Amino acid sequence: MERDPVDRIMEQWRNGRPDLDHAPVAIVGRVNLLSQLMTAELERTFATFGISHGLFDVLASLRRAGPPYRLSPTALFQQLLLSSGGMTHRLDKLEHAGLVERLPDPEDRRALHVGLTPKGLALVDRAIEAHLANEERLIAALGPEQRDALAALLRTLVLAQNRQSEERSE
Repeated sequence: MERDPVDRIMEQWRNGRPDLDHAPVAIVGRVNLLSQLMTAELERTFATFGISHGLFDVLASLRRAGPPYRLSPTALFQQLLLSSGGMTHRLDKLEHAGLVERLPDPEDRRALHVGLTPKGLALVDRAIEAHLANEERLIAALGPEQRDALAALLRTLVLAQNRQSEERSE
């Protein structure tokens, strides 16, 4: 069987601390390694469009909102799990590039909405096609049943982590 870096790490721990159960490393280590490897691949794809993964996330959130492709900055930062300062930084970059615009809220003069410009809509539509093709390439080693099983298992872990995070913050 072919070995990956996590196999080597686990072997080192078994040799150095045989008294511990290293089984979680097989999952957590690989999820972490995959995250790093896949993030690098995602960033490469987004760079071809002159944006980062973080900027794509904002554009994609606006695109998924449907016409007229607008959301409040608060809705955006809550959706993307960012601080308001982090969102402001991303919006400034996107606005400077002409991909989004800040628009007055027609129902509340004190509020703003962020909307895709025609240039932003065109870019996100091209980028999502490349992004999905890239993601397909990244998971091509898995068959349909494996993909479904892995997605279900990862969902279970995500939901459990969310519950634990909520319990810790109470």
